[in-house]
Amino acid sequence: MAVETKGFWDIDFSTVDWADIWQATEDTLAMLGFSALFTIIVGLPLGVMLFLVSRGQMLSNRPLYWGLSLIINVLRSIPFVILMILFMPFTKWIMNTSIGVEGSIPPLVIGAVPFFARLVEVSLREVDRGVIEAAQAMGASHWEIVRRVLLPESRAGLMAGATITTVTLVSYTAMAGLIGGGGLGDMAIRYGYQRFDTAVMLITVFILIVLVALLQAAGDRLVIRYSRK
Repeated sequence: MAVETKGFWDIDFSTVDWADIWQATEDTLAMLGFSALFTIIVGLPLGVMLFLVSRGQMLSNRPLYWGLSLIINVLRSIPFVILMILFMPFTKWIMNTSIGVEGSIPPLVIGAVPFFARLVEVSLREVDRGVIEAAQAMGASHWEIVRRVLLPESRAGLMAGATITTVTLVSYTAMAGLIGGGGLGDMAIRYGYQRFDTAVMLITVFILIVLVALLQAAGDRLVIRYSRK
């Protein structure tokens, strides 16, 4: 006896609570915006430091470089869901909660900063060493070289790294829903998975796809704009 399966056009979208969908979207955008901002604020200086203390650079310090690299590699190797659980006491200490939008931001930042810092380091390594040596020959200080040479010369790479990191954070915000992080991920799990509501699942997935596409398009435009001719 054949089993009748429900096709796409048979899915009932009329029961969807669009107010909840909108609220979940706002929560996801809030998590994404704050976590991306703090990731850049922390990750950019960390990436610059990694570059400066690496072998052959201005502030070469092998023990410091390997120490920072070890911390970054350890954090990058931990799956994000486990990272959220691991840092729950820390999150609750600084945010007074470990769930919801507020409870998701610290682990999102902790998970994304090492990733972005590595991308910053890679971007800075692509700067022509001759330009750096010319600035040193003119007596520029380390800070002036960073501000006037390294960062301007690597703008396109930094924009690309920020775009990749932000897109990665979208998937992190969705995974945050596994432990009550709120947002579209939480709605997809609670309604789409646990209650078998296919309509909600499809809508949340569609919104996430559109969000990623818009972020990638905006990032690509910035990379093109700041690329050297």
